[in-house]
Amino acid sequence: CVLQPTECFRSQPEETPESTLKAKKRKKKKISDILEKSPPKPGVPEDLQNLLGQHFGTKRSVIEIEELKLPDSCFLPANDLTHSFSSYLKEICPKWARFRKNHKEKKSVVMLVICSSALRSLELIKSVTAFRGDCRVLKLFAKHIKIKEQMNMLEKGVFHIGVGTPGRIKALVEQDGLCLNSTKYIILDWNWRDQKLRRMMDIPEIKKETIDLLEMKIIKLCREGSVKLGLY
Repeated sequence: CVLQPTECFRSQPEETPESTLKAKKRKKKKISDILEKSPPKPGVPEDLQNLLGQHFGTKRSVIEIEELKLPDSCFLPANDLTHSFSSYLKEICPKWARFRKNHKEKKSVVMLVICSSALRSLELIKSVTAFRGDCRVLKLFAKHIKIKEQMNMLEKGVFHIGVGTPGRIKALVEQDGLCLNSTKYIILDWNWRDQKLRRMMDIPEIKKETIDLLEMKIIKLCREGSVKLGLY
């Protein structure tokens, strides 16, 4: 009688690998549940460096990868998740009033904010009011706004802040509608999560377009020292 329970206990581990695999499969289907339970971790420059390294690792030569590395000096202090958008911008750009006053160039912005969607762009535009002062903000996303319309606005007027999605910003740069040579600050909306708890770099299309934009122009400007990069 004593031996029977012992045999029963021994037989249980044989079923464990299968049940573990099933549990893992269930967890994979519910990534949002796992993210929901894990505490938010603010993004740091190393996260972006690692992401670029993984993306270009098998596609570029050693020399090319070296040229695509962002210098540590180009990074602004990262958001520690205690900031509102306006308070973060005030911290990283204490001389904003002067930059805003001196900016006279068309087809350009002093600060470019890149985020995952048109809706998120509108949220950030609303939340930047306490920081921006007397300046003009331009929506740089595709939803309900034609690219020709944005190009005309940039050509005719002076704008200080541009907020939009990487796909539309990339298209404007490619078509010479937006010039980044006068841009001093580029902010990635790194930490914000959508309803599915995805950050901008968790969405494949947004991630690709952001990396393409970085490779096309931004990394070069960062290496030259003309642009500072922030992870909000």
